[in-house]
Amino acid sequence: MQQKLKFIPHTKWTATSLWSLEYPSLSMLFFSLIIVGIGEGVLLLSNLGSAPWTTLSQGIAIQGGFSVGWASFFISCAVMLAWLPLRLKMGIATLLNVVVIAFFLGLTTSCAPVPHTLICRFIYALIGVLLFGIGTAFYLTCHQGAGPRDGLMVGLCQRFHWKVAVVRTTIEVSVCLLGWLLGGVVGIGTLLFALSIGWVVQVTLLLIARSPFILEDKPV
Repeated sequence: MQQKLKFIPHTKWTATSLWSLEYPSLSMLFFSLIIVGIGEGVLLLSNLGSAPWTTLSQGIAIQGGFSVGWASFFISCAVMLAWLPLRLKMGIATLLNVVVIAFFLGLTTSCAPVPHTLICRFIYALIGVLLFGIGTAFYLTCHQGAGPRDGLMVGLCQRFHWKVAVVRTTIEVSVCLLGWLLGGVVGIGTLLFALSIGWVVQVTLLLIARSPFILEDKPV
């Protein structure tokens, strides 16, 4: 069996390897990534600001004179290069992260009603952050790799034994600040995401670790 990360709980759906095709792990992986995609879509529909990494993509696109899509691609490549000293490995979740989240992000923004009042937009942003964080925590418990940005968080937590909330918040706030300095758009939703997503992920991991699904007692 692959070596599991100590700060991420071991559950009944935890896979035996990074590329194993087991029904429990794959079903949870798909379900949780769908939740992440819906959460990102709901956050986008709130029109209160995008996620910090999107803000950075906007800033780099403005400075580089190319599209946000290409900027996001370049960022993903650069982040994955940072995986090397952290000794992270790709898994099936790394690939599905890109495809599944993108599909349900687009589906959500196309099908979900658009909020118009400020309170509804704020509720959308709050729900989006919660869904994104909860989905992230659950897909990581499959232990089949992580997306480029989540992998950076996982690698730093594993290497330096720091708390998920501290690492994720530091990354998101730094990315948000850099994106803003480069000309990206920052809104209330952007700040809400940057300051709270790490705590949502950590609390969810802690709750999973204390649930009947846990197989080994691993601290978050």
